[in-house]
Amino acid sequence: MLTIVFAGAAAVGVYLLLPDSVTGRTTGTSRGVIGRATALLQRYLASAGLTAVSPRHFVLVSVGVGSLAACIAGLSMGPGLPMVAIGLVVACTPAALWRRRGIRRREAVAEAWPRLIEEIRVRVGALGQSIPQALLECGPTAPEALRGSFDAARREWALTTDFRRTVSTLKESLADPTADAVCETLLVVHEVGGDLDERLDSLASDRRTAQRDRREAAARQAGARVARWFVIVVPAGMALAGMSLGEGADAYRSTGGQVASVAAIGLIALCWWWAGRIMEVPVEQRVFER
Repeated sequence: MLTIVFAGAAAVGVYLLLPDSVTGRTTGTSRGVIGRATALLQRYLASAGLTAVSPRHFVLVSVGVGSLAACIAGLSMGPGLPMVAIGLVVACTPAALWRRRGIRRREAVAEAWPRLIEEIRVRVGALGQSIPQALLECGPTAPEALRGSFDAARREWALTTDFRRTVSTLKESLADPTADAVCETLLVVHEVGGDLDERLDSLASDRRTAQRDRREAAARQAGARVARWFVIVVPAGMALAGMSLGEGADAYRSTGGQVASVAAIGLIALCWWWAGRIMEVPVEQRVFER
């Protein structure tokens, strides 16, 4: 049975990797279902900050990691429901790791915004540059993750000299609350007028305060994050100890043992997810999306 399951999973993976000309996936219904599933997965990846990960890469890595974990569980506990449950849970870990990497990338970018705001303020106030020029010339000094967005905005400005469209391009590409606030402030002052120096100074000060508060919150959670690992380590250690004593391994392979193991795995996954949710620092929402 185990061989059939893994053979079927491998066949599905190969089918997804082959082009449509080989597999014959030409019907409108098939394309529609695959297209909707791909679009849904892309929206999920974008909302989690995983824009650099393609849906196919995401699926292949998740299936591969989950299958490997299921194989290891099958060798230690025998084929059955616990093997499937462990495979499904472990298949979610790449998404969590990629999401965490995306959060760290956004945090690093957020740390740079106060400096960029100050640079724009100095360019406009002290150097006498125009607002569009000051904004676009910050691109080369911005973090690597932001330079592509500034390059796209610079191309839009070179083609249209329309600052509103340039700002919209930059906002859409960055998709960041601080970028939205900076772009809207610059756009309003550019079109209506006002004291840009004071507004940018207040915005930079607000961003510094927000970053300091987030760092303080993360520092206070350091001990709780370490303790969170005991949710996995302690039950796993007890399970391994139980299997190594007497007929413990046979007990895990029994019907009752498998049902209890699946329930325990589900509770562990739920506790891990819940602990992560209550420790999560709220993400600032965009208010100038359009």
